[in-house]
Amino acid sequence: MDPRKYNIYFHTHTISGIIIAALLYVIFFAGSFSFFKDNITAWQKGKSTKAEPISADYNYLLDSLGKQYDLRGRNIDFFYLKQAQGAYVSMSTSQDTIISKPKATAKKEGRRGRGAANEDAAYFLYYFADKTPTSYAEGYDMGEFLYRLHFLAQLNQLPIHIGTPFGYLLAGIVSFLFLFALITGLFLHWEKIKTNFFLFRPFSKWKTVWTDMHTALGVIGFPFQFVFAVTGIVLIVNFVLIAPFSKLLYEGNEEQIYEDMLFNKNIKVDYTYTPLDSPFDLNTFVAKWESTWPNATISRMYIRNFLDKSMQIGVEFKPKSSAAFSGSGYALQDIASGKVLSYKSPTDDGTYVDGVKSLIYHLHFGDFGGKPLQIVFFILGLMGCMVIISGIVIWLVARDKTNVPLYKRRFNFWASNFFLAGCLSMLPVTAFTFVMLKVVPVINQSVIYQLYFYSWLLLGIYLMALRNLARMNRHVLVLSIITCFAVPIANGMRTGLWLWNTWRMGATDIFFIDILFIVLSICCLYAFLKMKKQAKPFQVLAKK
Repeated sequence: MDPRKYNIYFHTHTISGIIIAALLYVIFFAGSFSFFKDNITAWQKGKSTKAEPISADYNYLLDSLGKQYDLRGRNIDFFYLKQAQGAYVSMSTSQDTIISKPKATAKKEGRRGRGAANEDAAYFLYYFADKTPTSYAEGYDMGEFLYRLHFLAQLNQLPIHIGTPFGYLLAGIVSFLFLFALITGLFLHWEKIKTNFFLFRPFSKWKTVWTDMHTALGVIGFPFQFVFAVTGIVLIVNFVLIAPFSKLLYEGNEEQIYEDMLFNKNIKVDYTYTPLDSPFDLNTFVAKWESTWPNATISRMYIRNFLDKSMQIGVEFKPKSSAAFSGSGYALQDIASGKVLSYKSPTDDGTYVDGVKSLIYHLHFGDFGGKPLQIVFFILGLMGCMVIISGIVIWLVARDKTNVPLYKRRFNFWASNFFLAGCLSMLPVTAFTFVMLKVVPVINQSVIYQLYFYSWLLLGIYLMALRNLARMNRHVLVLSIITCFAVPIANGMRTGLWLWNTWRMGATDIFFIDILFIVLSICCLYAFLKMKKQAKPFQVLAKK
């Protein structure tokens, strides 16, 4: 390779990689656990969706709401959680001017928060198994936390006002830089990609060990990482990509472009002030469409002008991966006449938009191949974490030379010390938070934030204070062994759902999380024993 091109690729790869190293590690680590989001939710709540399939009782929900509100003329939207174990429910004020109340001036808690109690509208999270409405913050769980952490959503709460959510913007920038690091890294190793594909020399000097690990795992995991970089960019910054088209082709009407891209539905129905002639059974209505499309699952439902003669209901369905890789179904029905106003099969009437959306979502979330594929994606995600860690160490060792000025060597060491402390502490902190979920009596968004971020901060400061990367690694492994193994023990002691019980009950979602942490504990134990037996002295600035 031409030396000039090599230097360009090398410096672009190094600079882009080191800038995003810590944040990219957080994204990969949290994203890897996010593949099991539903399992984590079931584990935390102690209610398996595998052992006891959930039956949604919509009539019960409407009756409960009817005791607090007059439901006539209201628009009620259901945005279902994955596997339809619950839904976010949004209820508007009534179209009937006799029923509707003036809007309260009190502030709302936020886009996902529940409105103030004196407002005539409502927004809440509803789990069908619990049959109890709750706010987003009150129903927050560890699966949601890790899922949102993997695109840095928690940073949106910082008081940084730049016209767009700060966390999302930062995650998008990291994704872009990651794409640069991937491509330039591939160019760097292109000429030796065949000879060095599986080259790994664990008994050489430490720099060689880390270099081989970085190169081998990076090249092997390149397709996976490239897919996640591209799909992550599309998902996190889609508003930036869509904005020019909305102005050019839709004359600034962003609502219309989002509707054409099947992100939402805008159903407008005139209110007639005439009640329905007969009682309405929402359970029967949903069951009818579920039997019509047995190979699909409901994803959204829109009720317009409830109990009025003009009442219409739209339902959206997504095909199961076993039936179709892409597609979306939609039906809009007039309740008084029973006439279907709009119809699109989720498995037979796929469009180009369906294909593109499904491709991006399925590749990013790994939900098209069942649990085996999610496990493969989880392992590849952790491999990405190893590539990042090895890259940080390579960067440090390459610059820890006597010909480098002392102030630069100190800066390099403390930068690496900071990055590694923040990255390596995530596993024991995550396992510790899982354990505490079974100890703390009340769990909500605030409690999870405090458990995770405070323990992460304290452990990170402790590891940085060690000023020794080898000791840092040993302490992290010991803590990981203990906390990971404590996860299934805490679950069994608090709920009685020991491994053998969940297996016997068929609660494979809860069983899987316990087994996952046991495997992680065993892997950490193996790494600790190998490191203790075979590790060679690894000195950096702090030891000189």
